[in-house]
Amino acid sequence: MRRAPASSSQVSAVEMDLPCPEWIKHVEQKWTRLESATRERFSAFTDIDDLFHFGQSQLQSEDLKALSRISEKYPVKKSSECAARFREQGNVSFKEKDYTSAALYYTQGVCHAEKNTEQLSLCYANRSAALFHLGLYTKCLEDIQQAFDEGYPSHLHSKLMDRQSQCTSLVKMQEHLKATPSKHQTPQTNENMGSNTNVSSAVSVHFTPERGRHLLATENKSAGEIVLEDEAFSFVLIPVNRQYNKSDKAGIFTTEPRHCHHCLCENFNSVPCRGCSYAQYCGQSCETEAWKQYHCWECSIGSELLALGLFAHLALRVTLKAGIKEVQRARESCFNLVSEVPKATFVSRDEKSGNGKPCSSGGTSESLGLVSGLNVGPLMSNKCSQGSNHSSCYHGKSYLGIYSLLPHVEKQNPNLCFLLAFTMAALSQRLSLEVPPCHDQEEGSVCWGSEKSLLGATALRHMLQLQCNAQAVTAIKVKEDTSLPVQSSKEFRIATALFPVLSLLNHSCQPNMSISFGLGLGSSGSSSPGYSASGLTVTVRACRDIAAGQELLHCYGPHCSRMDVEKRQRLLLRQYFFHCQCEACKLELADRSSTLPLSFNGLKCEKCGSFLKMSVDVHVCTELSCNHHILNTELQRRMQILQHHLEQALELMENNQINGALSILQKAANLADSILMKMHPLQGELADAMARAYATMGLWRQAASHLKRSIAAVCYQYGKDSVELGRQQFKLAQLYFNGGDGSSALSVIPLAQRLLSLHCDPHCKELQELQAMEACLCSTM
Repeated sequence: MRRAPASSSQVSAVEMDLPCPEWIKHVEQKWTRLESATRERFSAFTDIDDLFHFGQSQLQSEDLKALSRISEKYPVKKSSECAARFREQGNVSFKEKDYTSAALYYTQGVCHAEKNTEQLSLCYANRSAALFHLGLYTKCLEDIQQAFDEGYPSHLHSKLMDRQSQCTSLVKMQEHLKATPSKHQTPQTNENMGSNTNVSSAVSVHFTPERGRHLLATENKSAGEIVLEDEAFSFVLIPVNRQYNKSDKAGIFTTEPRHCHHCLCENFNSVPCRGCSYAQYCGQSCETEAWKQYHCWECSIGSELLALGLFAHLALRVTLKAGIKEVQRARESCFNLVSEVPKATFVSRDEKSGNGKPCSSGGTSESLGLVSGLNVGPLMSNKCSQGSNHSSCYHGKSYLGIYSLLPHVEKQNPNLCFLLAFTMAALSQRLSLEVPPCHDQEEGSVCWGSEKSLLGATALRHMLQLQCNAQAVTAIKVKEDTSLPVQSSKEFRIATALFPVLSLLNHSCQPNMSISFGLGLGSSGSSSPGYSASGLTVTVRACRDIAAGQELLHCYGPHCSRMDVEKRQRLLLRQYFFHCQCEACKLELADRSSTLPLSFNGLKCEKCGSFLKMSVDVHVCTELSCNHHILNTELQRRMQILQHHLEQALELMENNQINGALSILQKAANLADSILMKMHPLQGELADAMARAYATMGLWRQAASHLKRSIAAVCYQYGKDSVELGRQQFKLAQLYFNGGDGSSALSVIPLAQRLLSLHCDPHCKELQELQAMEACLCSTM
């Protein structure tokens, strides 16, 4: 049984996105020292070139020195000393038989070690041992060969050759087993769940002054059906040093060190960058492709990029990946402001030629404006040549689709605009001092060295766009401890990406779309000149039935099941510059204005068990014959006690102190029953924790009983078609299966499959596990 992960969505400008605090403080001091008239003049700028040139004009040599000093805290140079330290940490984990952590420590050693050194060969050899114990025999053989190539000490050769021989035999055995037909085939996933058919004909792009650019369904779609797919133009992984948790020895391995920096493929034997210790790849082809597209410029300024934050890094990477000719073409195409553009047809990319093709009989518009998913303000007109297919900018390869997203300069805080402009001015100046061995002579490429202003201004545009259009890429990670019957899982943000089509979806606090990410397509998936697949795709599914003509709506983060309307509207206005008027907000605001207690807050009267409603400084019973009331401060105190008990119990369970955790949870449950209805979210969390505790003890029936109480609360909070409910049903199926109650498990599995199919990739681990459970039960019953 796994603990259900939390959900998250689009990116907000948090610490890791913006520059580090030291650089922000440095720039703030620059801003406050400006004369008030100068600040007012800057605040009036709406042209990005003006913003960037102003940032350039304020940049001094001492600012670059300050950036260098700050960047020293984010070292990315190769270091034999660091490599040896990581190898020793890997040895400790290996002795503890924690082979996953050992492999990842050795990977860090590989990345830090200098080329053609004994230290590098030792890291490869040690990693091969960890991979052998993980059953990754092919990868083990690759590392053994790398160790020999890097000059592995001759007196140790026999040990490595023995491992090589064992691996070769095991690989042959695996190949033989794969070739042998199995008696029990795993059931195939429903076509709608896994099809990769052309779905673009089901969607068209429209514009209205009220909604801006948005997507409409052109045909009926049932819940769970794929509506559209998009490919990220570019992304940047969450840096490991921003996520390190000293209390968790494997905390640094939750995301970035597991993934290829170019295609996001998860792997345990990364190929290091040729120049820095930071970037790592799933294979040589990704390393070569990344170097050619953007990393030849990034490599020498890796420390500065880590110091200046994810948005600066991603904005620069988008610009470098596009190339100077595409940037110039986009600037020429998107300079004319218009107030209205006609309807356009959404198109798919021809996988063979990379060209867009219309997917409906209506044809395409001769003048197509593109805006951000926010869809506020004037539109950018695309002055394309006559007869061209303008809708071709709506796919992951289209730089024009990215460039045309609105930066909303006039809505941004002037202080923030100055920070971003000054940051990009410093970064472009730092970049101009480097002369990388780049691909200047290749077709379509021109060296950026002489185009510092164009590079910086374009990257600044993208950095401003990211405030509204950055997409958090998340994945479920399971805590790898096979000794425990209950495994913890958590949703991690692994990257920040920019999608051209996904950015056209408007927001709703109760969306009709759900998204799932596909990782690791590699660089071989593209045939378009100048571009390769990012390795990151997003699939948009209907999470409820959608009628033709209905708008497709995506949640930017604030969801009606997770926060109240005031907080949602405050967050959306602050980051996305619009006042949300979706149906969920309208309904909740109308509810709040009613004199009846229509909003369910889950608070319970201790005296008669009726609902409580808030009235000034107290909560009063809604039953007219009951005069009970409780001060808000007292109610808040009790809620804090409950939350503290829950956190205590979870911590004890992490340390395998189950009896102590159960004692605290029972005390909390008694208190919760006196002040909270069964449908209150905290009741659900407490019941889930008790289910986990009993499951850890192998008491499956008791665990299932408590989990069913949690499911009732989750259903009320998130809805009967929510992914949260699907994950709870998945856990219930696991409990029944582990407890030998096959009939109950078979009754729950279809429910879990249906719900997860609405929101998740058909190849996700939960759906695969449900299929395996069902196949096993059907073969034995």
